[in-house]
Amino acid sequence: MATTPTPPHTYTRPNAGRIRRTAAAAVAGLTAAALLSACGYGSNAPGKSSDSTAAAASSAAGGKLSADTVKIGYFANLTHGTALVGLQEGLFQKELGGTQIKTQVFNAGPAEIEALNAGSIDIGWIGPSPAINGFTKSDGKSLRIIGGSASGGVKLVVNPDKISSLDDLRGKKIATPQLGNTQDVALLNYLSGKGYKVDASSGAGDVSVVRTDNKVTPDAYKQGSVDGAWVPEPTASKLVGLGAKVLLDEKDLWPDKKFVITNIIVSQKFLKEHPDVVEAVLRGSVTTNAFIKADPDKAKADANEAIRKDTGNALEPSVLDAAWAGIDFLDDPLAGTLQAEADHAVTAGLLKLPRSSSAGAGANLNGIYDLTLLNKVLAAKGQGPVADAGLAAR
Repeated sequence: MATTPTPPHTYTRPNAGRIRRTAAAAVAGLTAAALLSACGYGSNAPGKSSDSTAAAASSAAGGKLSADTVKIGYFANLTHGTALVGLQEGLFQKELGGTQIKTQVFNAGPAEIEALNAGSIDIGWIGPSPAINGFTKSDGKSLRIIGGSASGGVKLVVNPDKISSLDDLRGKKIATPQLGNTQDVALLNYLSGKGYKVDASSGAGDVSVVRTDNKVTPDAYKQGSVDGAWVPEPTASKLVGLGAKVLLDEKDLWPDKKFVITNIIVSQKFLKEHPDVVEAVLRGSVTTNAFIKADPDKAKADANEAIRKDTGNALEPSVLDAAWAGIDFLDDPLAGTLQAEADHAVTAGLLKLPRSSSAGAGANLNGIYDLTLLNKVLAAKGQGPVADAGLAAR
């Protein structure tokens, strides 16, 4: 069920002196961070970057880009750490110059997609399942995925008094954040692979899948309403703090232990009308991810402060440390894993999607990606391109 969006608020640009000092530190760490975290996809030959250079010069000088404002949506969750840190450090605003940021915080993906479709936001950080749903329900006309943001940070945590192994799940109640959300699809797919029968819509079956908002899952666990949960951070670490144990880290189910948990999306209308603004946001994202890798302790503190501002409550240090350690912030959208997640949703019956014409092929997401601007930004920084798994807009 969609959650009503929090009313939008204008992001206030931090002190300019602090931005300059922070930006300098980020740039100083960028080369080292790139060497440490290079993903090795494609050629290392930089592409044309004259437009990027011109746009960067304009924004650095404080000039307004083609839009007066850009409306950005995100969750106050650690898996949206790129947005949290980049806003807190002023790295997005630095790239945007005189184009101002307005932010809107969401609790659920469907609400963010509704806001994007209504023009209430232009760009958003969001999980893969809502992005897939938004794309398919609009017949491929509403959004594009333009970049990656985070991988990992999802765990199955359980009450050790009731569940001691993965073979003990039968008859137990396992929470997921929302019907059809990314973690819900992952749990249903996992249970199916283990031979458990569960009705995807109701959650009833050999294992009871209980759709519970992340905010109330810890209370549900304490009260015994659920025996465990397949949830993102920091909810997983909050449950561990209540005595739960990690039974499975989802990254262990994926090749190279990487899978998309957060993407960057943009409305196709805004991308067409304001590509310079979109490019500036992507430069801010790439710079922020480099900053996170170069100074993870500062970035972690930034993210927690942003969460405190957005929700009124910061995370406890023990929860923050454990949760942050499980998330990998990256520019690559891991497009191949998005296709796999879509196929899992189709198999579970939660996503009705036309199949591609190729024999044996999976769900058809052709056109969901446009990584042109991201790869342009990466080339300007001397980094190789990221792949779209053949799902780019043509």
